[in-house]
Amino acid sequence: MPVTAAKAEVILRNPSTHLPQLRMVETKAKRLIVKAGRRGGKTVGLATRGVRAFLDGRRVLYAAPTSEQTDKFWYEVKRALAETIQAGFYKLNESERFIEKVGTENRIKAKTAWNADTLRGDYADLLLLDEFQLMSEDAWDEVGAPMLADHNGDAVLVFTPPSLASQGISKARDPRHASKLFQKAQTDTTGLWETIHFTSHDNPFISQDALALVAQDMSLESYRREIMAEDDEIETLWLVHSRFNETLCKIKRFTIPLNWDIFSGHDFGSANPAAIFLARVKLPIPLGAPAYMRQNDLVAFREYEPGAGFSAMQHIDRFKEIAKGYSVIRSRGGNFTTEDEIRQLYRAGHWDIQAPALEKKNSQIDRLISVEENNQFYVFGDLLRLLSEISNCMWKLDRDNKPTDEINNEATFHLTAALRYILSDDDFKPVILGHQLRTRATYYSVR
Repeated sequence: MPVTAAKAEVILRNPSTHLPQLRMVETKAKRLIVKAGRRGGKTVGLATRGVRAFLDGRRVLYAAPTSEQTDKFWYEVKRALAETIQAGFYKLNESERFIEKVGTENRIKAKTAWNADTLRGDYADLLLLDEFQLMSEDAWDEVGAPMLADHNGDAVLVFTPPSLASQGISKARDPRHASKLFQKAQTDTTGLWETIHFTSHDNPFISQDALALVAQDMSLESYRREIMAEDDEIETLWLVHSRFNETLCKIKRFTIPLNWDIFSGHDFGSANPAAIFLARVKLPIPLGAPAYMRQNDLVAFREYEPGAGFSAMQHIDRFKEIAKGYSVIRSRGGNFTTEDEIRQLYRAGHWDIQAPALEKKNSQIDRLISVEENNQFYVFGDLLRLLSEISNCMWKLDRDNKPTDEINNEATFHLTAALRYILSDDDFKPVILGHQLRTRATYYSVR
């Protein structure tokens, strides 16, 4: 009988539109550690890299401490290699969860492991450790690293900074061991280690609406860690917005009454324009709003950060759409002295943006902090970008790790800049709050 060549197609997800995931797949570093947010595409990236290595004849071992993670990896691997298995190129062992080229060391396997003992008994020349922060340190130190020595193998360690909730299921003695290894890898000068950091929002395939729903019930600390994948050990004094009372002032969305006055703040820029829309409370308090809100309190109800590529008129059309049916009392934005030309452009389009009422940046920040410490400022829980900025905005530190009066990486905080521009308005002077409201704010923050 004549011999015919069999053909089979390998179906891999294409990471080209998810650039951090593409780096995960294509880096040549022998050791890679990835810090990424929940649903950021970590496991799919590991599966893609694992299948590529398997097709190159390598022996691949994937391990995660939970069956949920191994299920996801195993699904992606089987999906990618389904035709090759059906055509007989490779053999599938479903019970042991591996696919192999019979008679060779060429294999890809998924297993549940959380410490040295559960990782033992296998070897690989590509080791993939997922949810590494939940594993015991000895999984890597005692077993993972040594198993790569024989073939000068590669390793990818992936983790999400642990929150209080996840620390309860961790097998690690030090819950921050993955973060510490990441920090150490960042200082590596030998070329052995590479680090990648990305957030949940960087995954173009995840629904931002779904992510918003997941994040609404998170604390700002959990949001920093699990969505933004930030895990620096931060002292409260380092945070610009440490006076923002999350428990009291991060609230569920309700319908803003049409008789509430609207204010907007704007941060200019061709690449990252931003705006924030505030509503000023009038009594009676509407259905669904916190009963403790007071006359003239402020509610941030819309954030606007569309990215590059839009004209001033396109922005204006969106602003008018957001404010439709409401009375916009005042809009402020931009640098006090250098961006009046941009403000004139908006005025020409009939959206009157005025300069900040306070010229000095630090005076604007002081005003914002004063509003926050009086619990006069509320944020809807689905304004994830604004809440992220509030939770991550830090003062620059001097050589002694003491905070200065300058914001660290200030150019990245567009929404909070827009917020301080509008809060510079005379309507929001601290004197308006008075002693009575300061006392009430203290009462609500303590009870």
